This record gives sequence, C-alpha cells and structure tokens, in this order.
Amino acid sequence: MVTKKKLYIYLIAFLPLVIASCSSDDDDNLIGYWVKVSDFDGLARSDASSFTISNKGYIVCGYDGKKRLSDLWEYNMDADSWTQKADFPGVARNSATAFAIDDKGYFGTGYDGENYLNDFYEYNPSNNTWTKEADFPGTARYGAVAFGVSGKGYVGAGYDGNYLKDFYSYNPSNGTWTQITSIGGTKRMGATSFVINDEAYVCCGVNNGTYVDDFWKFNPSTGSWTQLRDISNTSDDDYDDDYEITRTNANALVIDGIAYITCGEQSGVRKDTWKYYPSTDLWEQVHDFKGTTRTVAVSFSNGTRGFIATGKSSTYRFDDIWELHPTEYDPDDD
Repeated sequence: MVTKKKLYIYLIAFLPLVIASCSSDDDDNLIGYWVKVSDFDGLARSDASSFTISNKGYIVCGYDGKKRLSDLWEYNMDADSWTQKADFPGVARNSATAFAIDDKGYFGTGYDGENYLNDFYEYNPSNNTWTKEADFPGTARYGAVAFGVSGKGYVGAGYDGNYLKDFYSYNPSNGTWTQITSIGGTKRMGATSFVINDEAYVCCGVNNGTYVDDFWKFNPSTGSWTQLRDISNTSDDDYDDDYEITRTNANALVIDGIAYITCGEQSGVRKDTWKYYPSTDLWEQVHDFKGTTRTVAVSFSNGTRGFIATGKSSTYRFDDIWELHPTEYDPDDD
C-alpha cells in the first residue's frame, strides 16, 4: 500500500516530466521555423559585432576563447556564401558595437582584455577599406547598444566600470558626435536594439545583477524616448501573463516590419523566441531557436530575411548560422 508521503514524493518526481512534455507539445504549435544555412567560414567565436548593408551581413572581431580577433567577414544572403574582407585595423576586441548608415558600416568601443575602448571606425564595402573616425565621446566602454536610423548612428548605455544610460548620435556627413537625451528608465549593458519604420527600439540588458524589463522607443526626428509596455509580467492585465522576454545579450531581427528577439541569457542561456508587433506594442512567443542554445551571438537582417550566427554556451563557441522563416511552423521540418 502506498502511503500519502510516498505518493507525494512520486508526484513531485513526476511533475517535471509532465511540465517538459506539455512544453514540447505547446512548442510544436508555435509559428516560425529555423533553417540552418552555410556555416560561418571564420573561427568559431562569441562576443563579435555585426551590421547589415543591403543583402550582406558582416561579422567583425570577437573572442574565440583564447584570443581576441580582428577579422571581418561578409555573408551574402542570396548566394549563402562567406567572403573574408579586410581585417579591422584597430586593436583586436570583443563586446564592441556596430551599426550601418546607408551603404557603410561603423564599429567601435569594446574591450581588448585590459582596457575599455572608445575608438570608432568606418568600413566601406565598395573598396573594402577601413577609415578611423572621431572617437566615441562618451567614456570608454563595452556592452553598449547601437543602431542606425534616418541617416545617423546612435550609441549608448553599456559598462565602463559602472552601468550607463547616456546616448550619443553620430553624423557621417561631417564626422561629428553629439550627446542626446539619455534613454529613460534603467541603466543597462548587453541591451538589444532594432529599427522599424524609422524608429528605434531598445530593450533587455542587465543592471547590477537585475535583468531590465523596461522597453523604449526612440524617435530620431524629435530626439525623444517613449516608454512602451514592460517586457515582463508587471501589469494587472492578462496580456503579459506569459511574458518571459527579459534577458541580456539577446539578438534581434526585423522581418517584414515585425521584430523577433531570441537567444541571450537569464540565469542560463536561452533559446525562446518572441515576436513584437509595433502596431499594438504586444509580444507573442514563436518557435524556439533551433540551433544550440546560446548567448552573445550576432544577428543581421535586411528587412525581409534574418539570421543568427556564432555565440557561445558555457565555454563552447559556435560557427553555425541559422535563418528564421516567420511562417507557420511545420514539425516535419525537424
């Protein structure tokens, strides 16, 4: 005869299996699926930076677990192929930031293993050359967040020994930086940004050991920030009851005017993927990232296609690349 105490133990032991089974069934009903494409030709790495110009994505620098890197690689989305480009001429680094303006890429800040950095460079793909630009005027830092929108680049937040929230704009027409209004809310490093319809969005990150849940939109025409709904369950309404979006070092993709956030870490590496609707300021969970769960990966998207590459899990670093197809998910594709 099974005692009540033994029955209780059996139920507790069985509960994780039930939860895992339910989670797997639910996952099969989520939209979106991931397709593995041509592996990255360079060294497996984490903490690299990326930017997108037209139908080409670029990966620069990073850390391979032993040394910091200074190479640059171009991914052709149409040909599904990689080409090595001119090495970055500055000091090798990781955890830097990058953005694209029109047909050029910009890259700077980061950490070289001893120093926080504030130098900035322009990459011109038309002649495969790097040019040193004016230094970023804020404090030297790593883990900053950046985006290019309406002809200017923006860099802010990060860590310089303290968590930060200041922001600066870069004007490529005259090569100058201007400090702008700081992002509202919480200081943060390891934040995530994306741009939809000439407005930029910043979310996620960590501050003093706490994962940040406030979410902000930047309007470049007014230079102002607007706070959006939190990305965790903080309201009394039911729309956010299932939100588990907060994390650091996540990746964002924009496909057909909709944003997707995936990977990153929060008490462990993450693979759950969330879809953001700017028209309603609401999130929906879609199918998990299909590659190995990871953090500090890179992403690039041209507005109609989006990719995740590199990254790490524990001490293991990756050189694979995955494309998100935001359509109805078919379990037969597994």
